[in-house]
Amino acid sequence: MQAITASVVAGVFLLARSAETAPAPAIDDRYPYTGPAVPVGDWVDPTVQGNGKGFPRLVEPPAVQPATANPSNNINVIALSYVPNGVNIHYQTPFGLGVDPTVRWGTNPQKLGCLASGNTSTQVLPKTPRADVADGDFGTATIAHLLAQSQFFHDVPIEDLKADTTYYYQIPAANGTTASEVLSFTTARAAGDPSPFSVAVLNDMGYTNARGTFREISKAVDAGEVAFAWHGGDISYADDWYSGILPCADDWPVCYNGTSTELPGTGPVPPEYKVPLPKGEVPNQGGPQGGDMSVLYESNWDLWQQWTNNLTTRVPYMVLPGNHEAACAEFDGPGNVLTAYLNDDKSNATAAKSNLTYYSCPPSQRNFTAYQHRFRMPGRETGGVGNFWYSFDYGLAHFVAIDGETDYAGSPEWPFARDVKEGETLPTTGQTFITDSGPFGTVEDGKINDNKAYAQYKWFKKDLASVDRTKTPWLIVMSHRPMYSSQVSSYQKVIRQAFEELMLEHHADAYLSGHIHWYERLFPLGANGTIDATSIKDNKTYYTNPGKSMTHIINGMAGNIESHSTLSAGAEVLNITAVLDQEHYGFSKLTIINSTALKWEFIKGDDGSIGDELTLIKRRP
Repeated sequence: MQAITASVVAGVFLLARSAETAPAPAIDDRYPYTGPAVPVGDWVDPTVQGNGKGFPRLVEPPAVQPATANPSNNINVIALSYVPNGVNIHYQTPFGLGVDPTVRWGTNPQKLGCLASGNTSTQVLPKTPRADVADGDFGTATIAHLLAQSQFFHDVPIEDLKADTTYYYQIPAANGTTASEVLSFTTARAAGDPSPFSVAVLNDMGYTNARGTFREISKAVDAGEVAFAWHGGDISYADDWYSGILPCADDWPVCYNGTSTELPGTGPVPPEYKVPLPKGEVPNQGGPQGGDMSVLYESNWDLWQQWTNNLTTRVPYMVLPGNHEAACAEFDGPGNVLTAYLNDDKSNATAAKSNLTYYSCPPSQRNFTAYQHRFRMPGRETGGVGNFWYSFDYGLAHFVAIDGETDYAGSPEWPFARDVKEGETLPTTGQTFITDSGPFGTVEDGKINDNKAYAQYKWFKKDLASVDRTKTPWLIVMSHRPMYSSQVSSYQKVIRQAFEELMLEHHADAYLSGHIHWYERLFPLGANGTIDATSIKDNKTYYTNPGKSMTHIINGMAGNIESHSTLSAGAEVLNITAVLDQEHYGFSKLTIINSTALKWEFIKGDDGSIGDELTLIKRRP
């Protein structure tokens, strides 16, 4: 067991960074993990093709075709993201490359004369059973003896590129892979470029209930209508792997238990759903086509990322953290089935009381670890932190991502410093929570109740103050959690106390969020939720009012296994809400028209029609 570093003692989990190494999340392992040997992982063959029994791990077409009929290694995910004056190309393989990851690139698809290199990080993932286990015999006793392997995550930044220029790239062959197809990306427009552009904005998208959303975003990408996608947290919903295991709770609107399967749409049930589960696995609605979850944490991540390859290989896919990225699970259910499974390695059992702690999840599934490995945002280059908080310019807009889950006073996921009692430096296992996470930046003098002591607050203040509004007159901020909503919750006041004053002070135009699984557009709001009536031209047109108010939009309707949010019986839509849609899935398209006009459209996933639209207008001086 590794010694606990000073940063962990302080309750601070920082990303280790250097020019030669990729981010390496620090995990506290003072107490041993006592759950199943293959924790919330693949109970079937995890090789590229799978073994045909149960649910194969990789079911979407790989980004790179294997060189042999039975490959042992392959590239299964490629994702683009912006870095200043360039892009980062992220790709994943189930085994190492044997060399530094590289990408060939150039402006001519026939002449990729440039070579960029990057770095690799790994995390422990489940592996196949021992060779002496009978094929397909995955009983509970066997599961306890499954081994572990690594998955490898490669990041290759290409910098100092020309703005608004199309480049072509190819991932070379290495260690059993074949070279990828020649793919392409277009760099961001320079700050101040007055040309109109659009962005696909989405929140809370897994692969359940999201088929229409994905189809409509894909159409927009195919047509060249969006420059990039911005996903504001809750990505893949891998932590809902247990949805087919937990008994149905009376207060949960949708029940996922049982052996019956329902898919979105009207098509027939695919043959994959008729394949028997491996022996010992609990019947659930997991499946390879989307529409249901698999009881495999890492596989749900793989499935989601492979599914979105059609987007992420062609336009930058920018992300920020949500609560579903924190750990392998959030809470227990009736009977405390997860406590029995994760703490005591007892499948199909119950426990006397819920007792999930930080140590209930395996180390690879704590503290936003999967999220940190599977994406690469420009936090370091913009003075922020990794995939948690960062900013970038595109044309007439400055976009800012902040972390609404950790790193501010009273955050929903919190550090060990909030668990300890007086006189303690570290909590005991029983004092922790399963979603304990961060902080990912420093906290001055340990003042965890002072927002201004947090590195994120200091960065946010500095970043907002540095925006050149003559070049980027539009300032758009997104976090996962809303500050206001007709679905009122205690976290909203906390996040307002952390960031609202700063945003108003620096004239933010709009605050985008998700978390609540519906579409909700609010009226322009000032401090403490005061409606700025002077800025409302009509129900589809607002004026910006710098320093006085900003527009809030809750955009959590992309589609996921938890279905739509709905107002509880007797609850009323608040007077701050202009539009509320609790029925449709979809995404939103943000269009910067010019320096004084911005258009927002809610695109329905069922038919691509417009469910809501808003124009923001800047009054000329």
